[in-house]
This record gives sequence, structure tokens and C-alpha cells, in this order.
Amino acid sequence: MSVRSGWSREQLLVAYYLYCRMPFGKMHSRNPEIVRYAELIGRTPAALAMKLTNIASLDPEITGTGRRGLAGASAADRAIWDEMQSDWERFAVETQTAVSRLITTDAERPSDIDDDNATADYGGTNKTITSSARVGQAFFRRAVLSAYQYRCCITGMAIPQLLVASHIVPWRVDAANRLNPRNGLCLSMLHDKAFDVGIICVTESLTVQVSRRFQDSKNPFFDKALLAYKGHPISLPEKFQPNLDFLAYHRENIFEG
Repeated sequence: MSVRSGWSREQLLVAYYLYCRMPFGKMHSRNPEIVRYAELIGRTPAALAMKLTNIASLDPEITGTGRRGLAGASAADRAIWDEMQSDWERFAVETQTAVSRLITTDAERPSDIDDDNATADYGGTNKTITSSARVGQAFFRRAVLSAYQYRCCITGMAIPQLLVASHIVPWRVDAANRLNPRNGLCLSMLHDKAFDVGIICVTESLTVQVSRRFQDSKNPFFDKALLAYKGHPISLPEKFQPNLDFLAYHRENIFEG
């Protein structure tokens, strides 16, 4: 009887790639995405699904809700978890690189909705830097939107083409957290823009606040699309919940309160 060797770093990076882009409830062996990637890395779908739930056991936002995953996380699993938390940008590029090495045909290429919509001011002209930034932004978008189940956390709108992974602390301000999914909210394009320019914010109690400067606009569309959500709680994701310090920065430095 042959014994399966331990997971290589490359295989673990692919598993983490999937963990960051997949809702917890879809981490099972029947998921077509798990089936596809399991074949690419030479593991069974059951083994890959088990690895994802091992990773979930390291995530305090999963375990804090009473879900435990599987308590079989290895030292290598923990090491990559720590790498991810300490340097999101390097982690995003490394995981995408690991996946890209597996892809040999267009048929195998992930059908992401995010690549064409990932935009940011990268602040550099070097082609390699720009390419890495685009990879990172696509990673950030998919991680944030999947965490929120592809629904705007204010309105519940669920049309992916109209959703944005909105940075809480702007991209240009905090390089260390540019790709940290906890620095993101899933918002509709309208609410993303309103958040970006400070018309709305999220309070410490995780409810929507609207700037007093605009509350007397007497504009029916504004009242229905924005003011109507004043005081409403945002929908929270199952993982990568928004960091309260980042939200405080937005209120203090961007919100026109």
C-alpha cells in the first residue's frame, strides 16, 4: 500500500489560492473548481477539500462562529497562513504564480470575472510592477467579493458586473494593506463611489452613515439609493470581516461628517 507524500509548497499555495476565493460553504469535494484544481495538483478532490477545511481551522473568523473546520492543519499550513497575514501583496503574487504554472491551456484557465474589472492607480511605470499590481488587485477583488457571497454589503445587490471590491483605506495610503481583504467592502459601483468620496461611511457599530452635507439634497434618487440606508447594518462576510481600525481611518480622514 503506497503512502501519499506530504503536500509540497506549490500544492499548498494552490490550496490557499482557493481558500481566499471560495466561500466556506463551497469547500467540498463535489465543487467543480475543487475537482479541477485537485487534478492539476495531483490530489483527489476529497484531499483538497480536506486541506481547505484544515486551513479554515486556522482562521479565527471561521472558528469564532462555532465552525471548526478540521483540526489537522500542519506546520506548513500554519507557516503559509502567517506569511499571508504578514505580506498580502507577496502572497497574492506567489499564489497566482503557482496557479499559472499549472495552467497549460485556455480550457484550464480560471473563468474569473475579476481580471477585466481590476483597476487601480499603481503609481509606477515599470511593466513588471504593473503586472504584479494587476495580479494583486484581481486577487483582492475575488477574495473580497467571494467573502461577501457576491452581494453588496449595503443593498444586497448581487450582479457581479456591478460590484466593486472597495478599499476602506485607499490603495495609495497604506501599501502594507493594499491587498488585505479585511481592507475591503463589497459595494455596488454607486455605493463604492459614495464611500470613496466620503458621502457615506460605516460606523463603529457597522451601520451606514450618510454625510450631513447631503442629507437635505431633496433629490429623490439620492434619498432612495443612499439616504434610505442611513442607520442600516451592513451585511458581514463569513471571513475577512472589515477591520475596525481601517473603518475608523475612513471616518476620520475621508468621510465628510
